[in-house]
Amino acid sequence: MYPLDQDAFDPEIRTEREFMDACRAELARMRQEIGTALATGAGEGDAVVDKYSNHALRRFRSQMVEELSDLDNVPLFFGRLDYPRGEVYDNAADGVREGGSHTRRPHSDLVYVGRRGVRDSSGEPIVIDWRAPLARAFYEASPKDPMGVRVRRRYGFDHTGVLSAYEDEPVDRPDTSGGGNGLVAAEIERPRTGPMRDIVATIQPEQMRLVRAPLERTLCIQGAPGTGKTAVGLHRLAYLLYTERERLRKGGGVAVIGPNRSFLSYIRNVLPSLGEVEVSQTTIDELTGSGITIERADDPQVARIKGDARMAEVIRRHLWAQVQPPEEEVQVTHQHRTWRLPCTDLIEELHAVLGRGVDYGAGRELLAQRLAHLVVRQMEQAGNPVATTTLRRLRGHKAISRAVRQMWPTVDPARLVFDLLTDQARLARAADGILSAEEQGTLLRTPRPRSLRAMTWTSLDAALIEEAAALIAPPGKLGHVVVDEAQDLSPMQLRAIARRVAGSCTVLGDLAQATSPAAVHDWTTVLTHIGRPGGNIEELTHGYRVPAQIINYAARLLPHIAPGLRGPASFRHPTGALQLIRTAPEETITATIAACATALAQEGSVGVIAADHDIPELSQALSDDGFPHTVLSPDRTPPQFERLTLTPVTLTKGIEFDTALVIEPARIANSEDRGLQRLYVALTRAVSALHIIHAEHLPGPLAQEPATPRRGNFR
Repeated sequence: MYPLDQDAFDPEIRTEREFMDACRAELARMRQEIGTALATGAGEGDAVVDKYSNHALRRFRSQMVEELSDLDNVPLFFGRLDYPRGEVYDNAADGVREGGSHTRRPHSDLVYVGRRGVRDSSGEPIVIDWRAPLARAFYEASPKDPMGVRVRRRYGFDHTGVLSAYEDEPVDRPDTSGGGNGLVAAEIERPRTGPMRDIVATIQPEQMRLVRAPLERTLCIQGAPGTGKTAVGLHRLAYLLYTERERLRKGGGVAVIGPNRSFLSYIRNVLPSLGEVEVSQTTIDELTGSGITIERADDPQVARIKGDARMAEVIRRHLWAQVQPPEEEVQVTHQHRTWRLPCTDLIEELHAVLGRGVDYGAGRELLAQRLAHLVVRQMEQAGNPVATTTLRRLRGHKAISRAVRQMWPTVDPARLVFDLLTDQARLARAADGILSAEEQGTLLRTPRPRSLRAMTWTSLDAALIEEAAALIAPPGKLGHVVVDEAQDLSPMQLRAIARRVAGSCTVLGDLAQATSPAAVHDWTTVLTHIGRPGGNIEELTHGYRVPAQIINYAARLLPHIAPGLRGPASFRHPTGALQLIRTAPEETITATIAACATALAQEGSVGVIAADHDIPELSQALSDDGFPHTVLSPDRTPPQFERLTLTPVTLTKGIEFDTALVIEPARIANSEDRGLQRLYVALTRAVSALHIIHAEHLPGPLAQEPATPRRGNFR
């Protein structure tokens, strides 16, 4: 092992830096070559005959230009495998993607492993992609199974991405040096600023097993704070795109679904750093919102009813109640003659369409077609000539269109839900036998908004609108979906995701962090609602980011919020990781400012977490004292992350800071029904140090010694 502060003039360091520079030059050359081919149309066929293949080629090249972009401060390789001289694996894929195939790497003693494949001008790979079969040895080789590897080398980098250290680990024999994996620990503990980084250089074996799970398998990963569940989910998506790119593209593509825009902005750099740029990232509200604006949150009692899966049947009944029998016969004037469609025939056709079980929108089209057929039949029976265009023209005839509108009206999903939630009679008809009278009364919006435009919508309303919209016209499908913070999704929101998943999905979450009153409380039920009841439920139990002092302190809340769970076993015990600062009420702001100044004097990001209603006062105080800071918002992506981030407690899930300041835990705990769950989330955002600043008494579980939480069934 070599020290982490190796001399920059060490000849080995200098050689490795030169090779890194050479790799960057080759990556730039690869990108330029493809960019030139894209600009000139090289290799394209005839513009008319090969129109579609040319389009596919240009799309592929455009994507490759994006994927080959070099990112600042992101090293192209992070490890190396040394094989015995003259031996190796010339039948293994090298990990440089070229049109979906893999070239072969010739005999070599050194194999560099990086975030993407790089080849030299002759086409030989000089860096293999971490997802390639050959790279498995970097993560899995051990003295018990060296996989042909002699030495595994890891590299260390400074904050600008310059290679500054290396560490060699013998693999073909036990390591007796006692050095351990110092660079792995250093990388995990490295201070961070801005959005989340990838963990490709430090993925542990139990994490890699989940990352490399095959596409056919749906995974549900339960993970306490700091276990890396979000990183595992994102790296699994990158791995699937590498191994199953065409299948996923044909299946509709992939998407990451997060709880809010702040969370998505925090993880936005992970996939691009791994070379994956064609991934949709959306929030659950954007997925289900149908263009509405979320302006408020439901009361807990209302939320539990709106989020319940029973609402799907209420919506279905309400939608199909719009279909009505005809009021009068239809008279169609065509070619100087009037053809009459009596009510009995219209009712028969209406029932025939209803019996087909088609979607609401398709049913309207089918009804118009069947009514037009009735007219055509009458014309044929009368001996009138029928042109090939007659049926199409009759389908659009104003009399038939008017009849279809009366029997099978066009429906706006938002209007449908508005009418259901604001009209007692309509709600009673749709919910009869499904919701109790008390539940119906709770659900009804009073006072009734004056109009649809005056309606203020909630996130759970958006899921109801999505349900109606899907009954009218099904949404597009996706080949794979990663759902993060899934413990807070209601059954109705999970149904919205299920409708879009054509293949498998990766579900991530922590039941102890569930704060939504409409949330499902076990993973088996989550998988059932998402349409994948046979999915594998896995648990990550090793904490790599949150220090033991912090996770153990937060775990005092677990017997009260999730009795069946316990905190992870953390491997980190840094000195001074947890500080409790008691102040007088009038000095809380002053103490917060002082703690921010101290934290900012060190490396890394700083997060100030407080109850939502305390954020404006804290932001003003930070501004008055000259502290630039980002204030997270649920519906707005920050243009950039300052080192200091002011975070409403409702937006903290999934986000980490080197130093976290939690202000007045009691105010967080008392702010909502599931306030202790919110507090648990807040207390577990720090990866180096947690400062708890309070004037009020701490919530009971934090003020007393903890009972040892028992291991239960989280499924």
